[in-house]
Amino acid sequence: MKKTILAVFFAGVALMGAVSPAWATMAEPRPSFDNPRQVVISLSEKDDNRVNAVLNNVANLIKAYGLDHVNLAVVAYGPGIWSLLKDAPVRARVESLMKYDVEFIACGNTLDSIHKTDGDLIDGVARVQYGLEEVIERRLSGWVDINP
Repeated sequence: MKKTILAVFFAGVALMGAVSPAWATMAEPRPSFDNPRQVVISLSEKDDNRVNAVLNNVANLIKAYGLDHVNLAVVAYGPGIWSLLKDAPVRARVESLMKYDVEFIACGNTLDSIHKTDGDLIDGVARVQYGLEEVIERRLSGWVDINP
């Protein structure tokens, strides 16, 4: 009888852990309007599947934290820069995410090397001279950097 009660107890504990919401494990201080999570995401590939995976990750972070609890910046450099050009196949997705205040930032060195200008970028995309420097400086300023 005692074994049965313990088995039921541990099964209940395991079940509670399996259905507990993800926010229960968030680090302190929890994200808020005044203290949002800050995430900078590298986009350095041209492969359509990889680019869409990065954009899916951005959308998932918005869903996970909520619009008011996360600041997101996507820095494109190297082959990833092609995703921020006006003729990019993912242009509509980029523009949609920009409506949710996701920053998209293009590496000026990469643009220069492929002979593209700011006019070739999707409207609203920012330009910095060095994409990797942008990632590093944001990280040193407290942003979490990921390269999905």
